[in-house]
Amino acid sequence: TVTGLTPATRYFYRFIAPDGSMSPVGRTKTLPLGAVARCGIAVFSCSNLGFGHFNAYRHAAARDDIDFAVHLGDYIYEYQHGTYPAMAEVVAGRLPLPAHEIVALADYRLRYASYRADPDLQALHAAMPMIASPDDHESTNDSWEGGAQNHQADEGDWSIRKAASMQAWREWMPVSDEPWKAYQIGTLATLFRTETRLLGRTRPHEVAELLGAGDPVAALKAFRDGAWSDPAATMMGWEQEAWIAAAMAGSVRAGTRWQLAGFGTIMGQTVTPKQAAQWVSPDAPARLKNYVQAGVTMASLDLPMNLDNWGGYPAARARFLTAAQAAEANLIVLSGDSHNAWAYDLAQDKRAAGVEFAGHAVSSPGFEGAIRIDPKQVASALVGANPELKWCDTSRRGYMALTLTPDAVRNDWLFVDTVTERRATASIGHSATVARGRNVMA
Repeated sequence: TVTGLTPATRYFYRFIAPDGSMSPVGRTKTLPLGAVARCGIAVFSCSNLGFGHFNAYRHAAARDDIDFAVHLGDYIYEYQHGTYPAMAEVVAGRLPLPAHEIVALADYRLRYASYRADPDLQALHAAMPMIASPDDHESTNDSWEGGAQNHQADEGDWSIRKAASMQAWREWMPVSDEPWKAYQIGTLATLFRTETRLLGRTRPHEVAELLGAGDPVAALKAFRDGAWSDPAATMMGWEQEAWIAAAMAGSVRAGTRWQLAGFGTIMGQTVTPKQAAQWVSPDAPARLKNYVQAGVTMASLDLPMNLDNWGGYPAARARFLTAAQAAEANLIVLSGDSHNAWAYDLAQDKRAAGVEFAGHAVSSPGFEGAIRIDPKQVASALVGANPELKWCDTSRRGYMALTLTPDAVRNDWLFVDTVTERRATASIGHSATVARGRNVMA
């Protein structure tokens, strides 16, 4: 830890190895104290090396209006070669090491080293400080405190793998020792870094067996009215829930203008539109057809599209948003995970609770990887089926750029031209603004 630094100051640094060799010069910037007129934040998630180039990182690194980056998880992916992406989908020269699925500490360390060899990721870290939190792929797919969808019995004890993934993440990422933390951007904003996977998350729901029941609708109704609504289910764990509720209230009492919460997964309520059944071509894989039909069936019962995000933990979502309302927070939720871009007005008990800017992937594919129809049709159907959802894009990669001022926050969704070639050209595809005191987008 370096002490004695001056607030709101840019510093240059480098590392010197024992043999005297030196790293390239990097730059960082300390957080400000007191009144702040403006702060720019670049927000990233879901960077799969095999699917393409990290052009979003390269574009953001070249900007002069970004104070720091936030990475909301899936900074690496754990899969063996040929799984995700399939070998036919791999962009040339983009296969990470090791070739097998990462399970042991040495595997995780090598995978991080392989990702960090990417010049555009290096450029991002050299250009600005980063506040990072993990999602599931830093350990393995759909992980929770006691296990994961992608952890099998022949891969050893889950607690050992979980500890290895957490150790490697801390070794490689610019993160302090606290499992979760509040960062103060002067009186302008408080940013809450959270952990929603390995430390407190209860087991996610699985509905495959219910969908295969003799009467799936009846089975899903029982699930909706029972297990899905369980008040004991939690994303953050009880200690972290209490911490963030108190911290939001304290931020407001201190006169901080905005309260920002970064989560790995989406909070906005999202169901599958009825039209989705027509999105899938007749020759599509049976797995995709079944997945979409399951979503349509669940939506008819007001069950969400995704049970691995906040949609699978409705009581926990309600507790968080109720706490934000009680604190009179000017809440902005930042999220990733889905690979697609979304803008939500969040509500609780029919009252505005905040806005959510959900970011698209750096390189991982979105709906366009499976659905071959006009993305505008997809977006229109999704917005029409979901009252909280105000806009979405399910077909492009990039990052978000958040601009905070005392009276308003603007979010830009920037889309890169391509990920199959190394080319850092990007443009703003959509912008949304929220005025302080409104908790809904303008």
